[in-house]
Amino acid sequence: TFDIADELLAKGIDVLTSGNHVWDKREVLEFIDDQERLLRPHNYPQGTPGRGYTVVQVGGQRVAVLNLSGRVFFAQHFSCPFRAVDEILNELEGSCDCVLLDFHAEATSEKVAMGWYVDGRVAAVFGTHTHVQTADEMILPNHTAYITDVGMTGPYESVIGMCKTTIIERYLTQLPSRFEVARGKRQLCAVLVETEGNRARSIERIFLRE
Repeated sequence: TFDIADELLAKGIDVLTSGNHVWDKREVLEFIDDQERLLRPHNYPQGTPGRGYTVVQVGGQRVAVLNLSGRVFFAQHFSCPFRAVDEILNELEGSCDCVLLDFHAEATSEKVAMGWYVDGRVAAVFGTHTHVQTADEMILPNHTAYITDVGMTGPYESVIGMCKTTIIERYLTQLPSRFEVARGKRQLCAVLVETEGNRARSIERIFLRE
């Protein structure tokens, strides 16, 4: 929603990326074209509102943030993320100092493949979408930082953030039900990457729970 985006950006966040749930609150259609720091996956069909990458000034550097979606196991008809990243990097050539990629995908294999595909061309690849932080953070041979999934920030006494009783009932009955965000004890998942230009020097996984 507009209020949530506005609150997060006002707290000092430079860019908000998203994924396949970006349109769940339809009011986003009213402002996503005007908010350059809120991204949706670039490989949605041409003509979709919003943008899939942006360049921001951070600490004297021009940092490009890219948002792409995988295709494996998704119902949406995304274009090829591998060809899309090639197009974006060609467009960005010479206009930024550092490139970060949020690859929002379901399949681990697709995320790993993307990491290898862009190794040396971006500073970091952050996998997102599956909510569970992975323990495979690494610096690839050509100095790209990589992690398969950054993990979820939110309530952990839940089913990946949602009210557990509702989700369990859905599995038991196979009947549709409205997802509700759980309440209770929270966790923060994050990744800290140190870069030198477009090369990663280190990557550190962060996991904090109440």
